[in-house]
Amino acid sequence: MKKTKLKNGREIFCINSIEAQILHEHIDGYFDNFINFKNTDTIIDVGANIGIFGLELSSRYPNINIISFEPIVNIFSVLQANASISENNNFKVYNYGISDKVESIEFIYFPNAPALSSSNDEIWNSKDELIEAFGGSLENAPKKLWWKNFVPKFTYPYFAKRLIKNQTKINCTVKPLSMVIDSLSIEKIDLLKIDCEGNEQKVIDGIEINNWNIIKQLIIEINDIDNRLDYINNKLIKLGYTTRIIQESALQNTKLYNLFAKK
Repeated sequence: MKKTKLKNGREIFCINSIEAQILHEHIDGYFDNFINFKNTDTIIDVGANIGIFGLELSSRYPNINIISFEPIVNIFSVLQANASISENNNFKVYNYGISDKVESIEFIYFPNAPALSSSNDEIWNSKDELIEAFGGSLENAPKKLWWKNFVPKFTYPYFAKRLIKNQTKINCTVKPLSMVIDSLSIEKIDLLKIDCEGNEQKVIDGIEINNWNIIKQLIIEINDIDNRLDYINNKLIKLGYTTRIIQESALQNTKLYNLFAKK
């Protein structure tokens, strides 16, 4: 299994080294004054990918409870390996996804860019949007990737096309979060993080009304297609949350936003 070293000096398992570096840079934005973390918190990580968020949380809060979900077995095996080196016995991982009902669905797995893998390829149906996302991510990549400044923009379409090359289809199980809350006897959720490439509305709609009482904070990456951003934002406001919407510099000119919410 491949390894890479993050900017904090920690060596982790990965599928794509550059993607792991960029994901680590991406989650820096989660740690601000709006969202609060404590060592006794319970974190639900929907779409955990290879576990970068869980690793960072474990390094900052050694005994924090992390419950991570990743449906694609190729990615899950790396998540499992990273959880094992986290030195956090409360870092739990599960090989299924979260949606609005129990079913087996087809995911598209991109071996060159695992973080793009999804059951819903609507984000990357637009070639222009994929190029914008690639260019933005590269231009805002960690400083240690010094060579990024020497990649000419006219080559972005070539590299963006390579990201989705050799894709494969994999059947995966998904379940509603409310069912998982019951089966795992989860009594509180201090943060629900959702990053599942276009399936975020189904995750939200799969939460039964009585379970919202235990969810204190949310971080959701939203692909704003069919007014999805307003739908989720308005639903959370009606449920009593204060929200904040941001778009990262790397994702300008795309439909991708981060929504932060807390009670």
